[in-house]
Amino acid sequence: MILAIDTATRSASLAVHDGASVRAEFSWDTSDHHTVELMPRLVELLTQINVSIDQISGLGVSIGPGSFTGVRVGVALAKGLAVSRGIPIVGVRSTDILAYAVNWCKPPLVIVVRAGRGRLIAARYTKTRSEWQPDGDFILTNADLIGEHWERPTTLSGELTAGERETIERRLSDRVRLLAPAFALRRAGFLAEIAWQKIRAGASDDPATLQPLYLAPDQKVTA
Repeated sequence: MILAIDTATRSASLAVHDGASVRAEFSWDTSDHHTVELMPRLVELLTQINVSIDQISGLGVSIGPGSFTGVRVGVALAKGLAVSRGIPIVGVRSTDILAYAVNWCKPPLVIVVRAGRGRLIAARYTKTRSEWQPDGDFILTNADLIGEHWERPTTLSGELTAGERETIERRLSDRVRLLAPAFALRRAGFLAEIAWQKIRAGASDDPATLQPLYLAPDQKVTA
């Protein structure tokens, strides 16, 4: 069974996947309490489905970008379990999880997660065959700048406040297709599916070298 851990932002999520289905999933707003809330939530999740940590055969973890503390807490726990249990681990970008959940939507796609102080981390995706592929680097932006240079309608999804959604819709009009707020929730069930597929294909990360993905705090805010 795969255990998925995502604490990349204030939105945290855990899931257990048995290869056929998601056995259990728990998502919550942790604010800045990742350190004290993660382990109790994990114990509660496993207890609910009567699964012990010894039954976990692989791990998926969100490596960011996002909150410095949040990403670090989740990655540290996942790496510790991988080493102590001798099981494979797969690190997945936080924006890739949200993109995977909306594989049905029309390209191009931009995913955003929160970076603090009103800033957003944005990642652009194009579709190759039937899968999303990252298109370029992450950028640090905000609701007043994002999409400024978009020349065609772009699908936008991710962690946006109601005010940011209104600002973006007003600024970009028919150049943006905003997905419903429900798609902004990074569900660990999707992270678990990604990890399951990679582990089954023989692909995993070395826990000794797997590192959180951060953006420089002084990086310039752009469109």
